[in-house]
Amino acid sequence: MARIDRLAVHIKLLPLFKGEVVLPLVAIDRPDVRLLREASGRANWTFGSGKPSKSAVKLPAIQHFVINDGKLRIDDRQRDVLFLGTVSSNEHASGDGRGKFVIQGDGQLNRAPFTATLTGGPLLNISPRHPYPFDARIEAGATRVLAKGSVTKPFDLGRFETDLTVSGADLNRLYALTGLTLPNTPPYRISGKLSRKGQRYDFKGLNGRVGDSDVSGDLFVLLGRERPYLEAELRSRRLDFDDLGSLVGAAPSTRAGETASAGQKIEAGQRAATRRLLPDATLQVERVRAMDAKVSYRALAVNAPNFPLKKVRIDLALDKGVLTLDPIRFTFSRGDLAGKVRLDARPATPRTDLDLRLTNAKLEDFIPIRSGGQPAIEGGVMARIKLSGAGNSVHRAASNANGAVTVVSPRGQIRQAFAELLGVNASKGLLLLLTKDQRETAVRCAIADFTVKNGVMTSTQILADTGVVLARGRGTINLETERMEFRIEGDSKKPRLVRLFIPITIQGPILSPKVKLDTRKALAQTGVATALGALVSPLTVLLPFISTGEAKDADCAGIVADARGSGAPVRVSQATPAAKSGR
Repeated sequence: MARIDRLAVHIKLLPLFKGEVVLPLVAIDRPDVRLLREASGRANWTFGSGKPSKSAVKLPAIQHFVINDGKLRIDDRQRDVLFLGTVSSNEHASGDGRGKFVIQGDGQLNRAPFTATLTGGPLLNISPRHPYPFDARIEAGATRVLAKGSVTKPFDLGRFETDLTVSGADLNRLYALTGLTLPNTPPYRISGKLSRKGQRYDFKGLNGRVGDSDVSGDLFVLLGRERPYLEAELRSRRLDFDDLGSLVGAAPSTRAGETASAGQKIEAGQRAATRRLLPDATLQVERVRAMDAKVSYRALAVNAPNFPLKKVRIDLALDKGVLTLDPIRFTFSRGDLAGKVRLDARPATPRTDLDLRLTNAKLEDFIPIRSGGQPAIEGGVMARIKLSGAGNSVHRAASNANGAVTVVSPRGQIRQAFAELLGVNASKGLLLLLTKDQRETAVRCAIADFTVKNGVMTSTQILADTGVVLARGRGTINLETERMEFRIEGDSKKPRLVRLFIPITIQGPILSPKVKLDTRKALAQTGVATALGALVSPLTVLLPFISTGEAKDADCAGIVADARGSGAPVRVSQATPAAKSGR
């Protein structure tokens, strides 16, 4: 582990009677120290169990510390760190550099070039009653660590204070340096005051930016346990919504001005090109199992263009490989999406369970279509998502998920032109759109209810009951391929002239589906009408296109009650509102 050509030590006897050890001189010639830790965790600087010591290194005060031509090699295969460096006290330097303690060298960290320099104050007349100053600088790829502080009681390395600044491309890459499981993030820069007292590290006054979001707060880490324990209270005055996605492996948007590393930009470009929604970044389960944590995060405001998100709250607990977000809450302009997410990383394939509810929200906040300055559709909306899946990424877990998804809008208003088009009423809907008619009609109820099995969402009920049209649909969403296929058919509630029964189809990727009209049925009607026109009166030609209003009001209260039984958190009156207009 270590080889030394020559060691000379002087000791003061009088301080020994006071319980202090003071060494006037320690001189070491050509020390060669080699530290090795295997991937299993066994290290050559420990004895007995082979596990690293839980106590910090303590050395007596050394008034004159001379190190000549020292070498240091650290090969940590558990954290993928290799460092080759030199150690000296610059005893032969002149001026201010004389006697300074210096460790410098290079190697690899996270398989990227790694350099480190640690400089201490002159090793002359050091007293255990006076702090010993030091500076440190570490560079590993895009990661930079700058520290300026002091060992409060030389040379008890279990007690120090330092001003610390850390920056890099991804907080997750600090694992090799810290042994802490930190989330994936966009590029960051964070500063604060780090102190150590025995097995406790405090990082107070944390302040900086992660991606395009500010972050501040305090945290501490406890060592000397079976697993390191981290506890933090963090907050953002303004969170950029894209930065939140990185927590589950989603790269920031490709929009101009978004902060992202070079690798994240490539990943975002690939996902944009393939029109994929669910991230495929692999969860590092061994790191999730390696520590415990309790973290509280609050975002007081959110920058989310074209999305009504206003606040975020996440309370996180990590205990023995089980990660729980409870509660996780997203506050919108109106309404909340809240619930619980549990990830069990103990099995070989981790399992995720989520149960989220949307309450007191408004359709017009999520469907920003406007007509004449007014929302094209408005009303309340509620939802319940309950899923369970196994996989080491969001996409893989979704690909085999089971559960249920229900969305309900108990009542509302929709521009009549759009409601007519649910039944593809050429004589009414298109005319109203062309004339910019702003009349509205009631949405008596709308519901989309799905069962989810092996990653495929299959509709059990899709219905939109308006004052003029009753539309029903069916379809599937495949979470593995991220493709959807729906068919919606509408039926008028009132007699209409020139009525075309043309179903609407919605097919393609989740992020860019194509809306089309299934014209086969309409063409058949046209063909029959043309043939009849040669034989009978002109009135007969119109018969295939006349709807006499066979569609009746849906039993909205009953449907909503059924939805409630399926898990949708709804509460509505048994009465259904009358249409405001559109007669």
